[in-house]
Amino acid sequence: MISFNSVVLSLDAEAASSLKDGVHFKKSAEDGKCYIIYKNGKSLRACKNQCKHQGGLFIKDIEDLDGRTVKCTKHNWKLNVSTMKYVNPPDSFLQDELEVEILDNGGFQLVELNPVDPWLTDPREPLELQEGEVKVTYLTHACMELQLGELRFMFDPWLKGPAFARGWWLLHEPPADSLDRLCAADLIYISHMHSDHLSYPTLKVLSERRPDVPIYVGDTSRPVFWLQSQVKLTNINVVPFGVWQNIDEHLRFMILMDGVHPEMDTCIIVEYKGHKILNTVDCTRPNGGRLPEKVDLMMSDFAGGASGFPMTFYGGKYTDSWKEQFIRNERKKLLNYKALLVKSLQPRIYCPFAGYFVEAHPSDRYIKETNVKNSPENLNALITKHAPDIKTWTPKPGAVLDLGLALRDPMSSEAIINPPASAQISKDSWDFDLYVDELNSAISSEIFKHQSWIQFYYTWAGFKHYNLVVRMIESDDNFEPLTDGYDYLVDFLDLSFPPTRPDREHSYVEIKNRIGVMRHVVLHGCLWDDLYIGFQNRISRDPDVYHHKFWNHFQTELPLRGPDWDQFLQQVNPTPQR
Repeated sequence: MISFNSVVLSLDAEAASSLKDGVHFKKSAEDGKCYIIYKNGKSLRACKNQCKHQGGLFIKDIEDLDGRTVKCTKHNWKLNVSTMKYVNPPDSFLQDELEVEILDNGGFQLVELNPVDPWLTDPREPLELQEGEVKVTYLTHACMELQLGELRFMFDPWLKGPAFARGWWLLHEPPADSLDRLCAADLIYISHMHSDHLSYPTLKVLSERRPDVPIYVGDTSRPVFWLQSQVKLTNINVVPFGVWQNIDEHLRFMILMDGVHPEMDTCIIVEYKGHKILNTVDCTRPNGGRLPEKVDLMMSDFAGGASGFPMTFYGGKYTDSWKEQFIRNERKKLLNYKALLVKSLQPRIYCPFAGYFVEAHPSDRYIKETNVKNSPENLNALITKHAPDIKTWTPKPGAVLDLGLALRDPMSSEAIINPPASAQISKDSWDFDLYVDELNSAISSEIFKHQSWIQFYYTWAGFKHYNLVVRMIESDDNFEPLTDGYDYLVDFLDLSFPPTRPDREHSYVEIKNRIGVMRHVVLHGCLWDDLYIGFQNRISRDPDVYHHKFWNHFQTELPLRGPDWDQFLQQVNPTPQR
């Protein structure tokens, strides 16, 4: 991709010579953005003042005696700016650096290498949209249907069943014809592999009724359909990032990667007759923070609460009051971040979505009551306060936005058609038993009659050479250990399974897992997001340190092919010789 340099900060000779060895925070007079400079003798290194985890700002670390580390104000991540490596958690990200260009006059400037905004390729002038020509229908959670002329484009269809094993359930009742609409779509975009976007119960219906519908996904290093064997879909298209995909003379779209989780998260720009619709989905920093401004419609997540931390943690500081305070602060930060992002991009219309889930199962009542999420109304009110020219839309299932009418007159009462007053908005029942029983069917699998499944599974998983000991405990729904369940240690330094914790100094994590979900994850080689994001475990750690390398492996880097349990059973039950 073509690139160009942009100077983000300049220091004259006097300012440059005044820098002492160590860490410096410098703000640009032009745009107010802050940068970090590290000086050691004659050498200089620099980066943006932005944590790569979730975009928080750094401050000087008062615990740093060497003057080399800075601490994020959001989650206390620490960055060693002399190496540009994150030291807490260890083995996590590398910070993206800025080029330091020394000038002839003795000053220097910080330079960022930027890709040309790919959506500017082959620009098209917007044509006037007729009434009814472009309609956006909200179905539920992150599922939107776009009618673009004669074509229908569906986003992230999660229309039935739970997500993340049995942890998330749909908050909204989808319109009665939503599955029919899915099966009649002309094309479908699935942003990433998380099961509230890649919903196998939903896709199973699609595979039975219309397996050849064109489905588009980004070319992520972790394929979106890495578990494709679960459904038979025959027209999955993996497309490169930042390249227009032309559907017809008026419709094209472009998939972009996330700057924080490029291995899995994506977002999309859809353009019809020169009018752009931006959907950032769940991306933490969509396209590394570079996004088109003044699009006609922007939609993004808003809710928060989509992580096992801190809800599933116990012991030490993790009291209910600490969790409630942490969640309250995180909600407020997310609300402000989303509002500022929308204000900076200045879309004509903004719609919060992709946050309408609920921890509905009775056994997760504690999570539901504590894991309070942002409301779309609060976010839209904040946007209206700071950017009153941006029209906001809080959709209900079945609500329809006529984009042509809304662009002509944002205040038009005809631009949005809400569902009838009699329509059911929130779900009041879920088919718990059907899906929980399916998960629990793994409990009686033949493999778990042989304790050697443990070594076979973790050898398959392939994570080792890391000084961490994990205790895994199978539990009931209340996280009480089961007398007939497995309770074992895994030493990831040498991938051994000791009866007691080793004598050497080591990090220790204790994880209680609901037996049905854990055995389902093991049996099918699923990623551990079903356990962690699905609130299906409880975690204690000593010391209280996040092990990025460990979690990243089990959440995104497990082998693409599941464990060969047939081979395992042949090993433990060899065929007797005649």
